[in-house]
Formats: sequence, structure tokens, C-alpha cells
Amino acid sequence: MRIPIRTRVVLPGDELDPFVTEYAAPVVQPGDLLFVTEKIVAITQGRSYLVEDIAPRKLALFLSKYVTRTPHGIGLGMPETMEMALRECGTPRILLAAAVSAVTKAFGRKGDFYRIAGDKARAIDGPTSGTIPPYNKAVVLGPERPTEVARHLQSLLPAGVEVAVVDINDLGGNILGSTLDKAGEKRLVAILKDNPLGQGHQSTPLGVVRPA
Repeated sequence: MRIPIRTRVVLPGDELDPFVTEYAAPVVQPGDLLFVTEKIVAITQGRSYLVEDIAPRKLALFLSKYVTRTPHGIGLGMPETMEMALRECGTPRILLAAAVSAVTKAFGRKGDFYRIAGDKARAIDGPTSGTIPPYNKAVVLGPERPTEVARHLQSLLPAGVEVAVVDINDLGGNILGSTLDKAGEKRLVAILKDNPLGQGHQSTPLGVVRPA
């Protein structure tokens, strides 16, 4: 069973602990797994930036033109999100990812940019019209120390509850940090493959996986 938990909108300045205890603690039970979207973790860590406050450098303007855009999200296909990738991952790493991707795309291979750029680049969320305000005009970075966050949240919940910080969208998923082992994380990706929380106006940044 996948049980989405509907919440209010998390805003900059909110703290994660009371948010999770308010909405998740009454729902979870021993044997459950609570999965938390990376976006609310990042927002409560102060890692959300209004587009108007980001000044992209010329390199970001250039590189963003060559990013493949999809209907599921803008990714690094705008100068502001690419600028944040350069800051997060470092210019050498982004340049290496772009160079390798340019070569391998010519041979029909996809995904090398993010494989080289890493989870920090993959986790950057750009603004879209389908995003809940105020994040329809903001860039949200990936969370810091997601494994530590998962372990801390586990301590706030009833015994026997596992926790995972996840980056799931309509294109696939990634477990950024959890209290699970690697096999458990791999299984969780398969369970969440169809993005049960959605990524628009659902306002469900938390969810529970429960044995049926």
C-alpha cells in the first residue's frame, strides 16, 4: 500500500521536525516506511531561491541551451537552474558532464550528464506552471545530509518505522538517504516508480509504504 499524506504548503522558515510529527506521526505504525520528498527537506534547510534573486553567469546561459527539456520538468534547461548546478557541483564537474554527454548523445546514449554531474545536479527542481506557489517561481536545491535527516526523523516516530528521503518524479526515482540497506532502497525505488505522490498541486510531500 502507498498512502499519500496531504499537508499544508511548506514555506521557507518552517522547521521539518514539527511538520513531520504533525502530519506523519498520527498515520505511521510499526512496520511502515515513511518517505519524504527531498523538496520539503531542502526548503526547511533554506535551500529554496527565487528565480529573480539568481544571476546566471554566461556559462550557465550557454550550457542551459543544450539541455533536453521534457514535459515532466525543466531540469537544468534554464539559466537559473544551470547556475545553481554550477554552484552546487562545481564548474569542472558540470563541464566534464556536458562534454561527455555531448559525445555520447551522438551515439544515441542518454543520461550521462546526470550520471557524471551526480545527485546534487539531478535533485535541482526548477519552476513550472504546475508547481504550488511560491515554488512556481523558485529553484529548489537538493537537501543536505539526507541520510542524517532520515535517521533523525526515524527517532521522532514510533519504533519499527523506517524513513527515506526520496527524489521521485514522472521520469523515475532516486533514494537520497534512508534508514534502509541498499536492497531495501532498490525495492523502494521500484515501489515508487509511478510517482504516487505526483508533482503538481497534490500537496502530498509525505507518504507511507505499508505491507498490504
